[in-house]
Amino acid sequence: MKYVVLYETADDVLETAPIHFPAHAERLQRFHADGRALMAGAFGDPEREGSMAIFSSREAAEDFISDDPFVKNGVVRGYEIREWNEGLAP
Repeated sequence: MKYVVLYETADDVLETAPIHFPAHAERLQRFHADGRALMAGAFGDPEREGSMAIFSSREAAEDFISDDPFVKNGVVRGYEIREWNEGLAP
């Protein structure tokens, strides 16, 4: 089981995301380096469609969200964590 975090972007994302992106990306890289974050990225139109990340456990997803600069600084207006049954796992 994997856990997907879906972020819904705030209305002012084009102004706020560039300010907080370096700290958000650094946190994401740390989670990826230790295997907790598996993939992450924005959808084709992130302003309208948001972004997502896949985590190795619910705890990893919750830990990431708890101190994510995008969440703390209102770059995203909301998020959802969903369980995901990966269909092509080795």
